[in-house]
Amino acid sequence: MNRPRVGFLGTGWIGRHRMAAMIATGAIEAASVCDPSPECVGEALAVAPAARVADDFETMLAQDLDAVVIATPSALHAAQSIRALEAGLAVFCQKPLGRDAAEARAVIAAARAADRLLGVDLSYRHTAAMQAIRPLIRDGALGEIFAVDLTFHNAYGPGKPWFFDRRQSGGGCVVDLGVHLVDLALWALAFPEVDDVSAALFAKGRPLGPDGVEDYASARFRAGGADVRLACSWNLNAGQDAVIAAHFYGTEGGAGFRNVGGSFYDFTAQHFIGTQARELATFPDPWGARSAAVWAQALAAEPHFDPAAEDFARSAEVLDRIYGR
Repeated sequence: MNRPRVGFLGTGWIGRHRMAAMIATGAIEAASVCDPSPECVGEALAVAPAARVADDFETMLAQDLDAVVIATPSALHAAQSIRALEAGLAVFCQKPLGRDAAEARAVIAAARAADRLLGVDLSYRHTAAMQAIRPLIRDGALGEIFAVDLTFHNAYGPGKPWFFDRRQSGGGCVVDLGVHLVDLALWALAFPEVDDVSAALFAKGRPLGPDGVEDYASARFRAGGADVRLACSWNLNAGQDAVIAAHFYGTEGGAGFRNVGGSFYDFTAQHFIGTQARELATFPDPWGARSAAVWAQALAAEPHFDPAAEDFARSAEVLDRIYGR
């Protein structure tokens, strides 16, 4: 059986990491790589020595491919995804799928029209910790979920200037980090209707002005019957590298997902009943590129449009409402 031939557009660290994970599944063939940096191309070829080098995206699309993995700056995600889908290729895109909900919906519409598989690298869904918590919520073990607390504080900040240009990024820490939190909550709760969204956005400790991007945000919304509170930031004086958590509280119990010792990679999950906590999952857990591996296997099994992709727009719509647009 022939494996799907995949092109990798953008082969910086994230792109190469996802490429290696996809290759390791044995489900796909890394057939083409494209990046404006010769160094990144060289490092990609060390992972996939048989891949052809494409000088640009159009050259890549002209090759005999089945899918494209997009790991480029956020401003390019929607247009490149749509172009690939219109060329008949499946797409796996780095988050965010679009800078706003309109862009995300346009990509989803293109995937539906082309009947091609669409994936987005919402990687925290695939941690062992969240995989252990979600069934407790879906199966009713926690009772009715009435409150969710979400946190992602990064004591550092992005290293590339485009992150700080709203036209290129779509926003600051909310679209960079908050997208994971919103997705986790909605995914765990089976994508309920969202209303009553309010938010406060700050840049360097002051309310966000019209032209900048936020480096601290707090938001609140209703997701079905749950009151959801969210906080995220860049460059916060957090006392450790990162604070990442998602806690779900129900009428019969609770569950918590959190990082350990400030780590960006090590997570635990616990089930709470009263004052007792039962461990559900712990580290080490090599989850970082698991979303890419899962998508590669799905591509090999069934390359057609998956209606679950419609949910990518639901999260993007919440972000738009946090931004007041």
